Amino acid sequence: MTRFDVTILTDHRYLEDQYADVYAQNVLDEDNLLKEALERLGYSVHRTNWDDANFDWSSTDYIFFRTTWDYFDRYEEFAPWLEDVCTKTKLINPKELIYWSLDKHYLSDLDLAGVRIPNTVFIEPNDSRSLSEVIEPLNWDEFILKPAISGAARHTYRFTKDEASKHEAIFSELIAKESMLIQEFQTQILTKGEVAFMVFGGKFSHAVLKKAKAGDFRVQDDFGGTIEIYHPNKEEIAFVEKAFAACDPVPVYARIDVIWDNDDELCIGEIELIEPELWFRLDEQSADRCALATQSYLNQ
Repeated sequence: MTRFDVTILTDHRYLEDQYADVYAQNVLDEDNLLKEALERLGYSVHRTNWDDANFDWSSTDYIFFRTTWDYFDRYEEFAPWLEDVCTKTKLINPKELIYWSLDKHYLSDLDLAGVRIPNTVFIEPNDSRSLSEVIEPLNWDEFILKPAISGAARHTYRFTKDEASKHEAIFSELIAKESMLIQEFQTQILTKGEVAFMVFGGKFSHAVLKKAKAGDFRVQDDFGGTIEIYHPNKEEIAFVEKAFAACDPVPVYARIDVIWDNDDELCIGEIELIEPELWFRLDEQSADRCALATQSYLNQ
């Protein structure tokens, strides 16, 4: 049986050797940049989809979550698979962090650690209140509604109190089976955008500025958002490295999404510790930085 030091995880849509679609080709290229960087350090590296029924997960020492971008749409399948694979191999990031970061309740932990987050209220499954009742005591101009376990802006809605009725049906459907959160909408995302900071082994690597298309608030390229390299200042780097250090245990890698809140202060939009896009293709040394952080973790 062939053994591997590291297996890079993707999803079943990204297994071809080449794609005509630019988005899919970027996925493949990004994964290969990390694969090649790890191989340059002497590791044997495999790549497959997380739901590969023919792969023996005990044949790899570590699995590295990269582009498993269907897990949140298939969470009822993914959750038992994750529970099982933890008994057969080790996870990168460590399994404690994977479980922690899957659910946006982690924002409360960051808040307690002194890392600024947007004003956030969690609503738990089977809460009998309507959406209008939930937001009634909140003195905010606009709101964001989204699931606690999600990605790619799945079921993410922006609205005012007067518009809450438009979302009552979907809120009722979702809250019957999953946790949701309400956040105060931070208006500067429309003008300043959101910055994704890549941090490997506790040190800032590179950053990308994401901006929504005109008339939208979602910065993801899935919705027409744009990206460009961003050069942060020392204050911004210190902020994201503090957020990274607040994770326990310390991650191998993270993408930390930062916005400016309504008081023009830096705050955490999200910390991605499982399957984040890392834009290796925009910084030619970044995959090697990630590989070196991985090597340091493997050598512990």
